[in-house]
Amino acid sequence: MDKDVFVKNALPLQAPRFQNRWELNKKPVISARQAAELVPSNCTITTGGFGSCGHPDLLTEALAERFGRTALPVGLTLIFAAGQGDKGTRGINQLAIKGLLKKVIGGYWALTPALGKMALRGEIEAHNWPQGVISHLFRAIAGGKSGVLTEIGLHTFIDPRLEGGKVGPATLENLISVVDIGRREQLFYPALPINVAFLRGTRADIHGNVTMEAEANFQDSLAQAQAVHNSGGIVIVQVLEIVEKNTLDAHAIRIPGIFVDYLVQATEQTHWQTYGERLNTAYTGRSRSHAGMPVRLKLDAKKIIARRAPYEIIRHDSPVVNLGIGTPEYIAKVAAEERCMSHVLTIESGVIGGTPAGGLSFGASSNPHAILDQGSQFDFYDGGGIDLAFLGFGQADACGNVNISRFGGRLNGVGGFVNISQSAKRIIFCGTFTAQELEIEISDGKVVIRREGRTAKFIEHVEHMSFNAAFAAARGRQVMFITERAVLALEDGQLILKEVAPGIDIGRDILSQSQANIVVPDYVANMPTAIFYQQAMSITDAFMGYQN
Repeated sequence: MDKDVFVKNALPLQAPRFQNRWELNKKPVISARQAAELVPSNCTITTGGFGSCGHPDLLTEALAERFGRTALPVGLTLIFAAGQGDKGTRGINQLAIKGLLKKVIGGYWALTPALGKMALRGEIEAHNWPQGVISHLFRAIAGGKSGVLTEIGLHTFIDPRLEGGKVGPATLENLISVVDIGRREQLFYPALPINVAFLRGTRADIHGNVTMEAEANFQDSLAQAQAVHNSGGIVIVQVLEIVEKNTLDAHAIRIPGIFVDYLVQATEQTHWQTYGERLNTAYTGRSRSHAGMPVRLKLDAKKIIARRAPYEIIRHDSPVVNLGIGTPEYIAKVAAEERCMSHVLTIESGVIGGTPAGGLSFGASSNPHAILDQGSQFDFYDGGGIDLAFLGFGQADACGNVNISRFGGRLNGVGGFVNISQSAKRIIFCGTFTAQELEIEISDGKVVIRREGRTAKFIEHVEHMSFNAAFAAARGRQVMFITERAVLALEDGQLILKEVAPGIDIGRDILSQSQANIVVPDYVANMPTAIFYQQAMSITDAFMGYQN
């Protein structure tokens, strides 16, 4: 769609608009309400942000308000890589309105439960694609390519021979196809024109050149702006400050003004860095956090798992490590507490190094070494750059297959999980052995199960194939599971009990709580005793003793 025709078909806007897309004149500064008026019915829209970081809430809030006031626009297609939200009402949760959306193509859905419920109820068409694939799709659209060709997603629910990434009863269209290139099976994800982008930056000059120096990460902002611009659409950027021309460092520009059509100015109260923090300069490298000894975490199930995890980093000398969301987030906290941050931790948002944040600041990292755009991070991931990945798991079966993406009435989505789990050299799944109301106590260095979880996590067959263990084994991947009571390894298509926590009875606390078959060898080692005591420990020293 030609950009001039596209804007003509949108509702009238009073702010002046430049006539020549290459003319470097002042970009119109409009209100969020005016920005929402520019979105026509039946178009495709993409939004910026990563998880709880960097979403332009003023714009999505205004779009939702416009629909509530006028019942327009209708039939939108929304595409996002990392679902932006707070598991509540912020981010793209604001767009979860029946009639406003027709179709959603998204990567990570857990922070946008309102959209997930719409998909599972059949109120929208929905497709769950790997986060890294969608990041690369933005670049493919920008470059006029037909789509993304990759092995990522093979033999998971995304593979069209299984479910094709379709979610919910309203989704019938098959978008993904299997192709054979050079005797290698790959999946093809098709490109589609994107008509509107709602993005966010820190400052813009009057010509629309946008910096992101106070943002926790860069997301896919440049690729999204290019994709929409080259699709003939409009790019609207929410910023905190607008400055005169020639006052911004050219090296700091993340979205050049030639890709930007409109600016919306926010305030400090409407432009928080993350949903948890207004501004933390340690996330951007503008300051360095030199906090003293952190408050010691309570010794609970998550901390036990997080304390056991670094042993695997040291054992295999894994210099580049990825941490997933959920229980793996605790590994960074424990590493900071134990002063053992000698390895480079990365997260999908593009951050390399530092201490990853959790909760409503997930996606940021204190004292980062570098920050890449999200697509470049996934280039690194997909190419095998991760030595060791710690990922969460919701279900696992006797073959080692894992589900993290969908459980009955809840849609989490795969996010970057498939990119990482199919590409990392070693994968360690971290989580409690059972779920829902599990209560444990650590007493005299032993684990006592006070109340068992109501839901088994090791089951006969996973509900959703997020990770295909046989495919991973064929590619030479090493797979382990770390829980609060046991460590398991995947060997020859079977779960093998390798370690057990002190105080745990194998029959009562492991085998009887698993629906999946777990092989118990003649010798089962004890989990490192140091992790079950309150006092600080030296992981390196403890590891040496553990080895000996």
